[in-house]
Amino acid sequence: MSEHSFDFVVPVTEVTSQLLLNQQDALPGLRLPFATYDTVMALADKGRLMEQAAKLEIPHPKTRWFAHAGELDLGTVEYPVVLKPCLSKIFTGTGWIATRVRVLQSFEDLKQELDRSGYLHSYPFMLQAFIPGNGAGIFCLYDQGRSVTYFAHKRLREKPPEGGVSVLSESALPDPSMQAYATRLLDAVGWHGVAMVEFRVAPDGTPYLMEVNTRFWGSLQLAIDAGVDFPGLLWEVHQGHAPNGPDRYRVGQRLRWLLGDLDSLYLYLRGPRTGREKVRRLLEFATPRFSGLKHEVNRWGDLRPAWFELKHYLKDLTGR
Repeated sequence: MSEHSFDFVVPVTEVTSQLLLNQQDALPGLRLPFATYDTVMALADKGRLMEQAAKLEIPHPKTRWFAHAGELDLGTVEYPVVLKPCLSKIFTGTGWIATRVRVLQSFEDLKQELDRSGYLHSYPFMLQAFIPGNGAGIFCLYDQGRSVTYFAHKRLREKPPEGGVSVLSESALPDPSMQAYATRLLDAVGWHGVAMVEFRVAPDGTPYLMEVNTRFWGSLQLAIDAGVDFPGLLWEVHQGHAPNGPDRYRVGQRLRWLLGDLDSLYLYLRGPRTGREKVRRLLEFATPRFSGLKHEVNRWGDLRPAWFELKHYLKDLTGR
């Protein structure tokens, strides 16, 4: 028996949320603010998600699915292509494997990735058409299949620069088509709790479904800074109330992850860009913005997280 009781447990990583959801029978007193394990995995598994997208007529990248690398004919691959494992974290029964998404430019890149990432020879993955453009997300809160509120942002810079985690983002009004697609998807599975439905917006404006974060997302702080308190609203849902999200929030609020932005700059400068493009990116990185910008980690009210992150960043950088 536990010596403590808990009114509200909110796992914030994929591993902890899946472990707790998968052990609900062993933890009968623990009520998590999530959908069921099977519902979560229907969206967290990117292969199953693409099947849902096709069934619901939601735009998504052209996708080829493989149970393992042995099924892949290397001579049939067109480049650039995105190699995407179906699961971000794979449970082996005794531990977890962290996978990664790679944009591949050539046959040599593909061969190298197959050699480096041994899990591709045992676990399913996809090859997807590369969608140029920028990332965008619709952030949602649902109460037993009913939508409560939405929030949106624009990814101004990402790591890696070709597409990945947001290092500089800005609150925006939800794009009507993306919100409609997100609603169609979450309604179809009877969602409960929070989710971030991620898209890649092509130059012609078409949003392509990429993945769904079935838990709180990395840029959650931006929503809070802009006026949408997702954790507070989730608590109200958990308590059985019927909360209503705010009618409006601040558009144009920015959030910057400074060390992630530094990594993104390094990768951008190393890439095959023109000198003019590199100078422009360097100036954008170095030019301060004094209004409408907050830092994700570096906050004057509490500098300890920033100091902790910097120490680990330097340790990883130097190998000491």
